[in-house]
Amino acid sequence: MDLGVRDRVFLLSGASRGLGRAAAEVLVSEGAYVVISARSEEGVQRAAASLGTARAVGVAADNADPASAERLVATAMAKWGRLDGALISVGGPAPGTAMDAEDEQWRSAFESVFLGGLRLARSVAAACRDGGSIAFVLSSSVRSPIPGLAISNGLRPGLAGLAKTMADELGPAGVRVNALLPGSFDTERTREIADQSPDPEAYRRRREAEIPLRRYGAPLEFGRVAAFVLAPVASYMTGTTVSVDGGATRAI
Repeated sequence: MDLGVRDRVFLLSGASRGLGRAAAEVLVSEGAYVVISARSEEGVQRAAASLGTARAVGVAADNADPASAERLVATAMAKWGRLDGALISVGGPAPGTAMDAEDEQWRSAFESVFLGGLRLARSVAAACRDGGSIAFVLSSSVRSPIPGLAISNGLRPGLAGLAKTMADELGPAGVRVNALLPGSFDTERTREIADQSPDPEAYRRRREAEIPLRRYGAPLEFGRVAAFVLAPVASYMTGTTVSVDGGATRAI
C-alpha cells in the first residue's frame, strides 16, 4: 500500500530511539521528510544520520521547555517549507507508586508529558496549512493501569481526553488527531523498567505470558501503525485511540 506520504514533512518528538525512531524509519522509507527530536544532542544526531541526512533532521529539545514546540516547527518550515503532521511522544515518567512519588516528580512529569505534548500539538496544528495529522503516543495504561507506573497511569488518560477534544476542535480545519496505545515492545524503556525488578528475565516472561501473542512487539510493528495513522490513507480516521499491544488490553 502507498501511504501517500512521499515528500510530506512530519515532526516526531522523542524519536532518537524506541517507538518514535521506528516510526521515523517507516516514514522515511515511504519517501517522507522528518524532523526528529530528543533531549540528547548526541542521540538525536546519531538517529538522524542513520535515517539519512537528505530526509531527516535531528534537533535536541526538551518538551518541558515552553520554547521547544515553536523551535521544532520552525525547523521543519525553514528546511522544507511545510509541515503535515506530528507523532508526539515523550519519555515515560519515573516508576513508582502513587503513595511514594513526590510532588516534584508529578510536577516535572506534567510539564514534560502533558503540557509539552499540548504545546507541540497546538504549534503543529497551526502550521498545517492544508490539513494534517497528529498522533499522541500514549500507553495501554490509558485503559488499564500498569502496576508501579503511577505517574504515567495518572497522566496518560488525560492526554487521551485531550486528543479527543482536539480532534473535535481541529476537525473543521482538516487536522486529524488520534492516540496510539502501545503495550510491551522490546525497547530500551521496557528493558529499563524490567531492570527495576529483582529478576528482569522472569519479569519479561511473566509479561509475555499475559500477551495473547506471547511475545513483546518489535518497534517496527508499532512504527508501521503510527505511519499509517499519520498518513493520508487514514484520512477519515480521527478522534480515536488505537491499541497496539498484541491483544494484551482486556477492554473492548
